[in-house]
Amino acid sequence: MTEQSPPPRCDTAERARVIAAAHALGVPRDYGRRHRLHIMREPRELACIGIDIHGRKQWLAPPAARAWARMHAAALHDGIELQVVSAFRSASYQLRIIQRKLDHGQSIGEILRVSAAPGYSEHHCGRVVDITTPGYAALEEEFEQSPAFAWLQAQASTFGFRLSYPRNNPHGIAYEPWHWCWRRA
Repeated sequence: MTEQSPPPRCDTAERARVIAAAHALGVPRDYGRRHRLHIMREPRELACIGIDIHGRKQWLAPPAARAWARMHAAALHDGIELQVVSAFRSASYQLRIIQRKLDHGQSIGEILRVSAAPGYSEHHCGRVVDITTPGYAALEEEFEQSPAFAWLQAQASTFGFRLSYPRNNPHGIAYEPWHWCWRRA
């Protein structure tokens, strides 16, 4: 695959502007404290990890990209196809997602139950991949019934990945069986 420029990332000043804009959209000022989430710094470098299920290039921080490649290959070896739904996204991109959902009539409360506020999403750190597998709807709880999810539960930690938002997580984020973050093996 030929490399092209990675997506834009937010520096500290841009992230502050994005967070201020998110507050203007209704994100509570104490969001991070209330949900036990920290501001996520965006990586200086990104490496392409291939094409997602929508035909878009996806990116991770280089160490996470290498771990993803190893895990993906191991899963394939075991007959499991892990497909990328999304990976890195900047705080600016997260703000656009929130705005789009608001424009479609969702309340900020509804949105923040399933999406982290701009600046706080693990996707910003470049170590997260949202995963699906053929035959299962992307970003739906039904993924937990898939052989891919069972494989991830048994094997992902070997590659340094863990499920970020299990049921009843302390962050108040909806259960996301598809959302796996690399923490180092």
